[in-house]
Amino acid sequence: MKKLSLSFLGAMLLLASCQKNSKEFEQAPEEEIAVEESGRKCASQEVLEEQLRTDPERARRLEELERKTATFQGRGANARIAGKLYIPVVVNVVLPNSSRVTLDQINSQLAVLNKDFSKTNSELSNSNVYLAGYSLSNVANCDIEFYLASTADVRYKDVSGSFGTNDAVKKTSAGGLDPKDPTTKLNIWVCDLSSGLLGYAQFPGGAAATDGVVIDYQCFGTSASYPMYSQFNLGRTATHEVGHWLNLRHIWGDTRCGNDLVGDTPAHDASNGGCPAVNLQSRCAGKPLEQWMNYMDYTDDRCMYMFTSGQKSRMDAAIDGPRLAYTRTAK
Repeated sequence: MKKLSLSFLGAMLLLASCQKNSKEFEQAPEEEIAVEESGRKCASQEVLEEQLRTDPERARRLEELERKTATFQGRGANARIAGKLYIPVVVNVVLPNSSRVTLDQINSQLAVLNKDFSKTNSELSNSNVYLAGYSLSNVANCDIEFYLASTADVRYKDVSGSFGTNDAVKKTSAGGLDPKDPTTKLNIWVCDLSSGLLGYAQFPGGAAATDGVVIDYQCFGTSASYPMYSQFNLGRTATHEVGHWLNLRHIWGDTRCGNDLVGDTPAHDASNGGCPAVNLQSRCAGKPLEQWMNYMDYTDDRCMYMFTSGQKSRMDAAIDGPRLAYTRTAK
């Protein structure tokens, strides 16, 4: 198990780093680690690092969140309010032809989120599903449902060109769309992202004006097919990015044999792409099986299908804290 001390977390966050804090998880020599390039590209960590660089208070808020996360987790497995929680969603479609993202496509994406966050996705119906040694009974049911509160929470804007990670898509003055109710609803922007990015999210603690998730239209939902993104057509990009929005890190900690701040995920050499082989072992210390089916890796959509109990606990801490205002006990 990973040893996650508060002092370590604070120092790590101030350095915007994600290293394991124990010799138990030291990586193998660099030349021994073969890193597979992945087709999936998520810029959430890069966006966070830019915020840390430009806003001195961002690191303090992030460190405070980690302290509160540790306190919450210390209260035990039943610390979160019991029962299903509901998170209202606003979908902002910002494209040269915004009508190409239909309501059916939006609903198909919400259906994927609701299955993935409730442990009802089809992959887990097979009791023999490969989980890299993790117990199926411990795969997390996050008990969260995402929903559109009204038809007014689907907004369209025709624009020219694509967007990057500078949050222009979230600003009407920059050609995008300002968020709607950003302190109480999860805003998702669907657009043409540049540089092959599939998406990015803002971690808790950032500005409300830029809070939410951005997803390339070619990997949004399941009702449209785009040949260039055929391996990302099952809606798992949104699952991955909403995981970031709820304070999950990439499973490899954004560095070789890094730390994702979750105790029950194995150390990873780096991100995994495609659909790796069964029994793939990490070359980090202890050579654990890599949990490439975790939503917070970079594998193809059909090969990611679980959160761990530790990841759920971390998301629950965010829901108990900075994401509390977004949750409802009923629709």
